[in-house]
Amino acid sequence: QVQLVESGGGLVQPGGSLRLSCAASGSIFSINTMGWHRQAPGKQRELVAAITSGGVTNYADSVKGRFTISRDNAKNTVYLQMNSLKPEDTAVYYCNVEAIRSTDWSEGNYWGQGTQVTVSS
Repeated sequence: QVQLVESGGGLVQPGGSLRLSCAASGSIFSINTMGWHRQAPGKQRELVAAITSGGVTNYADSVKGRFTISRDNAKNTVYLQMNSLKPEDTAVYYCNVEAIRSTDWSEGNYWGQGTQVTVSS
């Protein structure tokens, strides 16, 4: 199986910064796209940012210019640097990974357990 462990969430004041990390481990042959989604109370889960194995990035319009996604392929880890945070960024952030398992060469879509980000004064 593939496991994802997220870290870095917390409480921050408006205008502040946080950095989320998500490390993938387990029976991994390769990882394709890695990304972050978020879900605020009463709202649907939405894509925040994604990055391909080749480093091509994609961002939600609401976070462009404030958030930066990056990855360390040697560590199977994806990061989300969040700057100029706003109260509307408050949500549970979920890591998402498309990976090929080394056990049976199947491709799967895996999710982390989620980490809470709260932006409030």
